Amino acid sequence: MKAMTITAYGENAKFDAAELPKPTVTPGHVVIRIAASSVNTVDTMIRSMGSDLPLSPALPAVLGMDFAGVVDAVGEGVTKFAVGDEVYGCAGGLADLQGALAEYMLADAALIAHKPKSISMREAAAMPLVGITAYEGLERAGVAAGQKILVQGGAGGVGHLAVQLAKHFGADVYGTGTGENQMDIIKGYGATPIDFAVEKVADYVAAHTGGAGFDLIFDTVGGANMTNSFEAAKLNAHIASTVALVELDLSPAHFKGLSLHIIFMLLPMLSGQGREKHGEILAKLADIVDAGAMKPLLDPQTFDLENVSSAYDRLASGKAIGKVVVDV
Repeated sequence: MKAMTITAYGENAKFDAAELPKPTVTPGHVVIRIAASSVNTVDTMIRSMGSDLPLSPALPAVLGMDFAGVVDAVGEGVTKFAVGDEVYGCAGGLADLQGALAEYMLADAALIAHKPKSISMREAAAMPLVGITAYEGLERAGVAAGQKILVQGGAGGVGHLAVQLAKHFGADVYGTGTGENQMDIIKGYGATPIDFAVEKVADYVAAHTGGAGFDLIFDTVGGANMTNSFEAAKLNAHIASTVALVELDLSPAHFKGLSLHIIFMLLPMLSGQGREKHGEILAKLADIVDAGAMKPLLDPQTFDLENVSSAYDRLASGKAIGKVVVDV
C-alpha cells in the first residue's frame, strides 16, 4: 500500500512516499481503507519535537491520528462493524500505532464508530480528536442546561465543536477569539463572541454575568491563559482545559473553590484502558451531527497524500480557519 512516512523529526521535516505492506486484521480490530485524515496540533508537535515528546512513534513513522474511511476487513470478536461500513475515529499515529496517512490502517474496533450519515468523509475525518475532546471536557465539567458557559478559543479546532455541543446541551454559550473572522464563526454557532484583545476579563464578566462569573469554562487555550479562566469563573465553578502544561499559582482557584479538569484525550490510545469510551462518544457525536446540531468547520485549502508536508505547515502557520484535512 502507499503511505507517507517521516524519516526524521524537526520543524521542517518532510514526508516521503513509501510502499508498505497492507495491514493484516487481528482479533478485536478492523482494517480500514482510508478516505481522509485531518491534521491536529499534536500531529505537528510530534513532527517537530520527535523523541522529546514521549508519545512520538519510532522512525520511520506513519503519522495521522484522525480518519474516515470504509471497513475492509473485520477481525475475530468484532460484532459492531462489517466490511463496507463507513466509519471514523482516532486510532493511530502515535507510539506503536500506525497512523492514517496511508491507504489502509489497522484500528482497534473500540476506538471507532459509524460515520455520521449527513456529512462527507472529509468532514468526518476532521472530527474525532477534537470532537471527543470537546465532549469529554464538557461532560467531565458537568455541563447542564441553563448554565453560562465560556469557551476560551471558541473558533479553534476543539473550541468550535465545544461551542456547538454546549448549545446542544442547552447552555447559554460565550466564546473568546479575536478578529472579525473568529467573531463571525462564534456568532454563527449561536454563541456570544468576546474579543479578548479588546475586552478585559473583568469587563466581559460584568457585562455577561453581572459580575458573578461563568458556571463552566472550557479553556482550549490553556497555559498562561488559565489565569484568565480563573478570573472569569464563578465561585465553585468547573474549568476544563486541554493545555495544562504550565507552572501556575493555584491560589486564585483555591479562593474560588474551583474544580479543574485536565483533558488528555490520547490516554486510552496510549494506555489501552477505556478505549470503548471513545467509540461510545463518537457514536453520540454522529447522532448529534445527523440531528443538525453540530458540524465541523474545514479550512478551505485542500491537500492530498503527495503534499502532506504542506498540510502540516498550513496548520503550524496559524493561518488555517477550521480543520486541515488530507484526502487519501
